[in-house]
Amino acid sequence: MTISSALNRQGYVHPRKKLMALKGTTVLEFGGIGPGPFLGMMLADFGADVIVIDKPNSITLTKRGKRFVKVDLKKPSDKEAVRLLCTKADVIIDPYRPGVMEKLGFGPDVLLETNPRLVYARLTGWGQDGPYSSMAGHDLNYAALSGTLNQLGRGDAPPFPPLNLLADFSGGSLMCAWGILLALYEREKSGLGQVIDCAMVDGVLYLSTFVWDGKQNGLFSRPRGQNLLDSGAPFYDVYTTKDGKYLSVGAIEPQFYAILLEKLELRSKVKASEQHNVKKWGEIRQLFSDKIASKTQSEWCTIFDGTDACVAPVLDYEDLANHPHTVQRQMLVRNPSNSSGNLFASMTPRPAPRLSRTPAHVGDHKVVELHQLLQEFQPAKL
Repeated sequence: MTISSALNRQGYVHPRKKLMALKGTTVLEFGGIGPGPFLGMMLADFGADVIVIDKPNSITLTKRGKRFVKVDLKKPSDKEAVRLLCTKADVIIDPYRPGVMEKLGFGPDVLLETNPRLVYARLTGWGQDGPYSSMAGHDLNYAALSGTLNQLGRGDAPPFPPLNLLADFSGGSLMCAWGILLALYEREKSGLGQVIDCAMVDGVLYLSTFVWDGKQNGLFSRPRGQNLLDSGAPFYDVYTTKDGKYLSVGAIEPQFYAILLEKLELRSKVKASEQHNVKKWGEIRQLFSDKIASKTQSEWCTIFDGTDACVAPVLDYEDLANHPHTVQRQMLVRNPSNSSGNLFASMTPRPAPRLSRTPAHVGDHKVVELHQLLQEFQPAKL
């Protein structure tokens, strides 16, 4: 099936903007990279008016649904204009190292004095204090210091980098969005804003609470790569198929494991009762590996689809676009800013989660002039 046919089937109904959950919320996103722009994109997807205070000649990803204004904060006139916009903003996104916004004259103490209702979100890797707070870093470093990176990978290899999804976007953007929504909710009762110190290293460790607790209850008490959920167990791992693709197996519960053995035609060689016998795991893994390597990924999907064996194909993004589940749930939507036939330009992931009454909407980005924004906010707003 072609990409163009996938595009034609990926319909998406444009909800009326007045029904969007964050409609009426004004967010000023100071231009950054990675987690900050993704945070702003999430808020824009659900209806917030996200205005990016952008640097001249910058290149930004995750633009959708936002308005961009080029500003030179070294110019007194531009600086004053942005200060005026801050007086009526609901949320500020600060993606810089501690102290940068203060040097620019846009620190929380200054802005909250003129706008007490302001929610000031500070999104950093290391946090606003601590011996690492002024250091540079990236996702891998924050995940490393949190202790979580050491849990990822096989036992015979060093920990592996989980792209930049763990700290940047899960521990960073998502945690910061959660903090912003909490602060906006609390503001309805107190009438006051507050400062959010969202450190990615904090966020990753918080996300890892389940793993932390597993250290004391036995779930993660063995070395890396030898536990139930870290590739130690043969029934929770990824295997290579005959055509060089991959199959994910996650049959943890005994009833699901029994179905897995049946579909693999291994009931005569593997005892279901020995599922959690660690001494048998190596032998069982080899049987699974040899068996799964005997058929293609597509052949295994024919066998496992519709069953409770907890088996799913490992897809690349091109395959994802044409998978029946993706198509039915419309997991990819049209990119309003690009209509070319290239999958990654024409389509974009659908916002999550899905709200029944106030759904998200993927909008195009716009470039506006600073004087236009000032006219828009005056005289009623400024």
